[in-house]
Amino acid sequence: MRYAESAAALLNADVDDVDGLLAHLADRQWLHGQTVERDVTVLRRFQRELRPVFDASDEGRTSDVVAGLNDLLGRHPVTPMISDHDPANLHLHVANRAASVSDLLIGESLVGLATLVCDLGPTRLGVCSASPCTNVYVDTSPNQSRRYCSDRCSSRANVAAYRARQKAAASA
Repeated sequence: MRYAESAAALLNADVDDVDGLLAHLADRQWLHGQTVERDVTVLRRFQRELRPVFDASDEGRTSDVVAGLNDLLGRHPVTPMISDHDPANLHLHVANRAASVSDLLIGESLVGLATLVCDLGPTRLGVCSASPCTNVYVDTSPNQSRRYCSDRCSSRANVAAYRARQKAAASA
C-alpha cells in the first residue's frame, strides 16, 4: 500500500520545477543527485494522466479506473524486480538502477495503484471532500469511510459544518 499512497502524494505534490520535485523527495535524499528538469516535465504530464483515475474512482466509475490504469501501465512499462539488499526484508523495486527519477516514481505509482485496485477494489481512491481542497488520497480504512486527504481538511470541514449548524439554529 506504500506505493499507492506514494502515488497520491505524487499527484498532490507541487512539481513545477526541480526544487519542487526535490521537496517531494525530501525523504529520499539518494535521488536528489539524479533529479533533472526532464523528470519534472515527465512527472507533470503523468500527474495530468493519473488524475482522471482518482476522479473516476471517487465517482464510482470502476471500469474507468481499471481502463485508466491499464492504459497508463501500457504507456509506462514497469520492470519489477525483487530487491534483496536487505535479505530479512525482501521487497519489490519497480525500476532498475539505471532508471530516471521520473521512471522510478511512475513505476512505483502504477504498481502500487494496480495492486491496491486488485486487492481492495477500484473505489479506494478519492478526492478530498473539504472545499476548496482538490487533493487526492488512498482509502485503506476497513469500512472504506475516508473522505478527506488529511486530518487538517477533516477538522476544517467538521468545524465549518458545526458552525453552519450553530448559525442555522440561531436563525431558527
